[in-house]
Amino acid sequence: MTSFDQKPQPQIFQREDGVNIAYHATSGKPSHGKSVDGKSPGVVFLGGFGSDMGGTKAIALDHWCQEQGVDFLRFDYQGHGASSGDFEDGCISDWANDARTVLDALTTGPQVLVGSSMGGWIMLLLAQSRPERIAGLLGLASAPDFTEDLMWKDLNEAQRTELSEQGYVALPNCYDTQDPYIITQKLIEDGKKNLLLRDSLNIQVPVRLIQGMQDVDVPWATALKIQDVLISHDVEIQFVKNGDHRLSESQDLLRLTRTLEHLLKDIGNT
Repeated sequence: MTSFDQKPQPQIFQREDGVNIAYHATSGKPSHGKSVDGKSPGVVFLGGFGSDMGGTKAIALDHWCQEQGVDFLRFDYQGHGASSGDFEDGCISDWANDARTVLDALTTGPQVLVGSSMGGWIMLLLAQSRPERIAGLLGLASAPDFTEDLMWKDLNEAQRTELSEQGYVALPNCYDTQDPYIITQKLIEDGKKNLLLRDSLNIQVPVRLIQGMQDVDVPWATALKIQDVLISHDVEIQFVKNGDHRLSESQDLLRLTRTLEHLLKDIGNT
């Protein structure tokens, strides 16, 4: 078993197109709900915009899955963390393709996707493109369509002009004032091709959403929009009155693992 007092080097999956995806995978034993092959569904963590697989939530889930004997995978999108590429060159389609790559190449059987912020958008795209592989979804401050509804909508005329003329615009990063977000025209235009909240989503697996009501990045009403467009009738939302966007405090992590545990049991009872 991996020691959480150490930081093991990630493994690298080399794709044929030259992209290297860094990841950590732990193998569990049968536990909780049984899937078609006699094992519990595995769990895949999908991180947020600019985040990496070493974040608090990813590590907490890794630790919990090891204790419970559940297969777990966390990885870095290209341009993030230890994976190859530059962050400014990426877009939603690229990062969704990275997620499909690791799902197809590094996991077997049904999986539960846990998506944080942008990862909540990626998990919905993945559930559409790989419905036979997805057993359930758990979103934390899920942010589908954020490039259009949050970024583009909030740009003023001067910023939109700057984006058009030079191909990018720098926006303040409240999590690191020395490292602004570089928003590219590629990101905005590609986001338009992946919008999900404009029509119904043919996703029929159980979905659990956790949303902080003090989230300054993703409005809490976004969770209601996701619920509205999902075809699945098994959708539950937990609103956290004092919860922020990161949802990384000790009580948030406990809520996360408790929700995942209940979701795995619900899947096993269906």
